[in-house]
Amino acid sequence: MEQVTVVGAGLAGCEAAWQLAQRGIPVRLCEMKPVKMTPAHHAPEFAELVCSNSLRGDRLENAVGLLKEELRRLDSLILACAEATRVEAGGALAVDRTGFSALVTEKIRSHPLITVETGEVTELPAPPVIIATGPLTSEALSQTIQTYFGGKDYLNFFDAAAPLVTAESIDMDHAWFASRYDRGSADYINCAMDAETYAAFVRELTAAEEAEVHGFEDKKVFEGCMPVEVMARRGVDTLRYGPLKPVGLKDPKTGKEPYAVVQLRRDNAAGTIYNLVGFQTHLKFPEQKRVFSMIPALRNAEFVRYGVMHRNTFLHSPDLLDCFYADRRNPLVAFAGQITGVEGYVESTASGFLAAVAMAFKVRGLPPVEFPRETAIGALGHYISNPNAVNFQPMNVNFGILAPLDHRVKGKANKNLAIAQRALACIDRLLPAIMLPQETERV
Repeated sequence: MEQVTVVGAGLAGCEAAWQLAQRGIPVRLCEMKPVKMTPAHHAPEFAELVCSNSLRGDRLENAVGLLKEELRRLDSLILACAEATRVEAGGALAVDRTGFSALVTEKIRSHPLITVETGEVTELPAPPVIIATGPLTSEALSQTIQTYFGGKDYLNFFDAAAPLVTAESIDMDHAWFASRYDRGSADYINCAMDAETYAAFVRELTAAEEAEVHGFEDKKVFEGCMPVEVMARRGVDTLRYGPLKPVGLKDPKTGKEPYAVVQLRRDNAAGTIYNLVGFQTHLKFPEQKRVFSMIPALRNAEFVRYGVMHRNTFLHSPDLLDCFYADRRNPLVAFAGQITGVEGYVESTASGFLAAVAMAFKVRGLPPVEFPRETAIGALGHYISNPNAVNFQPMNVNFGILAPLDHRVKGKANKNLAIAQRALACIDRLLPAIMLPQETERV
């Protein structure tokens, strides 16, 4: 059986390698860590989570919740490892990031059909190949890919990671455990701010000194991962209607909603480290300590990691790729993950899944099974490959990119649930079709 090369052992690359191997396809997985690290990576393990430790909402009325359920039913490695290392986070799927990466690494390295090669890849490997090197693809490989596509430019945007603090350093006299609207268990630490404190915080945040980021401009910031200081500059109340919104949270000391609330989410299974939800930033480290310590519950906070800003790079996929994330000119050259313009952990995983399943068919000389827009997985593939796209930008999964219902359903939540149920019924019908007849016994 012909071997497939997968370059990059992030979420998309690991999912792709696993799905190929599970279908009896030998895989050569190339990963440059730890020989060479990107500015955002710190650990040698695969599938490192460099931003949040949350895979976001789990409810079917939420598009990412639907996408996760599709992947669960399709035996996703990443979803299985996430469930195995889950930490409580209300209605979200959050993981112990260290345990998660370690488990993915162990699964990949122990698979009999996956061979791991360490070192930087600078030239495009011979097909069949899936490139899943992420938004921080090395300069050498980026140039190679650009040349491969005839000199077409990449599009660049900037992404940011939130700071982490120790649980024991949080002043619980100014905070309490709860989940918004009391959904699920009380997994978030909620840090209240009154109007005067909030106003002072916003003033200092907007004036704080930023780390140098070459070419950074507000208009280039991806809306889904916008630095908190950029949001603050857009209006004094922007944060109160964004990550600091108090809706659905009542301070047990007053019985009322505070003026603003900073939420902290558990970042490891032991519950000793929490991240500041929505506080992606590129402020200088001393400025982060100074400004974020203005939050009453964090006045004595111990920061174990400050927020960082890094460059993300992605292809103008609508001009280049098909709905299987493959080069329109050569179906045995595919891409996966954020380099394609999907945004988010689960979305990257889904792209790796679809690129790999399609590749498994193609290397056996069979036409791949298309996932329709009625499914979240298919909708993402169609989004990045739509030749009519205008001002193409990275996209999280959302119900707006799925095919609409052919009948009216009253209420947004009911409508979303109906779309989700239709998608899952479609996935269930596709399951037999994507299991190759030549496939060896699954591991």
